[in-house]
Amino acid sequence: MTAAVHVLEYNARVYRRIWRGTLFGTILSPILFLASMGLGLGAFVDQGAGAAALGGVSYAMFLAPGLLAAQGMQTAGFEATYPVMGRIVWDKTYHGMLATPITVAGIVFGQLGWFVVRLFIVTGIFFLVMVGFGLVSSPLGVLAVPAAVLTGLSFAAPIMAFTATQRNDTGFNAIFRFLIIPLFIFSGTFFPIDRLPPAMQVVARLTPTWHGVTLARGFTLGTIDAAAVVIHGAVLVGFIAIGTAAALLTFRRALVK
Repeated sequence: MTAAVHVLEYNARVYRRIWRGTLFGTILSPILFLASMGLGLGAFVDQGAGAAALGGVSYAMFLAPGLLAAQGMQTAGFEATYPVMGRIVWDKTYHGMLATPITVAGIVFGQLGWFVVRLFIVTGIFFLVMVGFGLVSSPLGVLAVPAAVLTGLSFAAPIMAFTATQRNDTGFNAIFRFLIIPLFIFSGTFFPIDRLPPAMQVVARLTPTWHGVTLARGFTLGTIDAAAVVIHGAVLVGFIAIGTAAALLTFRRALVK
């Protein structure tokens, strides 16, 4: 745990130098996206037959928690690729850490700990924007933030494990093009998955994105029950556990010769 704390501290010190460069994606991007998609496009959806298909809520209130969970997924996807590869292949920061009492497990858990902090920053700000737009209708809505964090971690852990097996960044294009973007579109963020063909509905339900979106939306709308919380949460934790176990293995192979 001490080693993991030191790794987390390293990430925090690095972020203290570069945080200004993340302001657009962290603050301005959710404001612009919610204003354009939720309030702009949402006005046309609400005027048509869309409201009935969304359970009687406005499109903006339906969309916002989905975007919150998707923001966690997208942030984790970036944080677990290029920064991690840089510290393994380009800068060899992790190799330097191993020259100290820090272990491979300390690196993995410390990096995951930083992902938690980073995701809480991003999704917490997004949630405050949602509150400012009046898109949270339940006191349980605050729990949508940890739901989005779990969603992000369910991607960060396995993607980090994959990153440790790569020697260059060409494989990241496939992750974003064939994993992150399709899940962003087809996992219930923009429309209910029951509008998809049956086969695609099955696939969507197997992804952590759908579970995270459903969990976050249920909290903000106050429509989720305890059993659903346990089921969706368990699925997300399962992805995190499998990804963490894989990362421990791949990091050891990449860093310990």
